[in-house]
Amino acid sequence: MSSRTQAERTQTTVAGLLGAARDLFARDGYAATSLDEVVARAGLTKGAIYHHFASKQDLFRAVYEQELQRMIALIEDRASKKPTRNSWDALQAACEAFLDVSLDAAIQRITLLDAPSALGWETMREIENNTSLKLLKAAIKRAMEEGSITTRPVDPLANLLFGAMCEAAMVIAREPNQRVNARWTRTELRRLLDAAASL
Repeated sequence: MSSRTQAERTQTTVAGLLGAARDLFARDGYAATSLDEVVARAGLTKGAIYHHFASKQDLFRAVYEQELQRMIALIEDRASKKPTRNSWDALQAACEAFLDVSLDAAIQRITLLDAPSALGWETMREIENNTSLKLLKAAIKRAMEEGSITTRPVDPLANLLFGAMCEAAMVIAREPNQRVNARWTRTELRRLLDAAASL
């Protein structure tokens, strides 16, 4: 009983730290957020952070991983509402939903603007290999197995699409008129995906 209570306390503490950190990272950015601000917002002590996270970067990594899961859930929800004929159509809907979800200010700040400098490419790719990029590869593989697109090596196509979408989202996040640029980008993305399907 006591171990379960301790586990629940730990879960509550970690959730409080992640929630406070996410709010501050989203509002002020990684560089401008201090651990003192995080614990003050969470109503905890600094010792609570160091008990669960080795550093501010480690805390940001946990927030980044959580934000990717939030993105994936939002993308899946949006894409599921769009009528599709096959697995490739479903993948296209998810890719377009990714651009829409990437307009969220908090998602932009954490995953697009701050993560590259706070975590570095290798750490980001390690995380993405187990989340968003993994899902993209699985979706491409389903489309090939179904016959929606021509069968060929999955990884090159997945890496090209993933890179193009991430770069587009990063550029849009830095544009003054994001929604107009997102609309243009969505049009080009459809053409890119249509071309990939026809090869």
